[in-house]
Amino acid sequence: MAGLLEGGFWERSFILPEHKRAIERQDHESKRKTKPILDTQELEQIQLVLSESFHEHKRITLRLFDEFDDVEISGIVTAIQAYRREIKMATSPGDWQWIRIVDILGVYL
Repeated sequence: MAGLLEGGFWERSFILPEHKRAIERQDHESKRKTKPILDTQELEQIQLVLSESFHEHKRITLRLFDEFDDVEISGIVTAIQAYRREIKMATSPGDWQWIRIVDILGVYL
């Protein structure tokens, strides 16, 4: 069906712009992912690498969950807020961001 919609006869003749946008929105929504559940060993490994980055100022790469595409961020952990379950990561000199620990899927040194 998507082949018929991509600039073909049907698109030019019979599909209203709002219907085309609805089809595109529905296609986009169908690609939405659910967050995987990490086991305790993976969670412990994540905590260990985050702590190591914080204490030894090592640059790490985080793989974060996103509903459509996973995101990777590299930097050094500069603060850990245990009660808020967040870390502060310096991604470049003078640039940082807060990251929720529950959004972390993996860590790499």
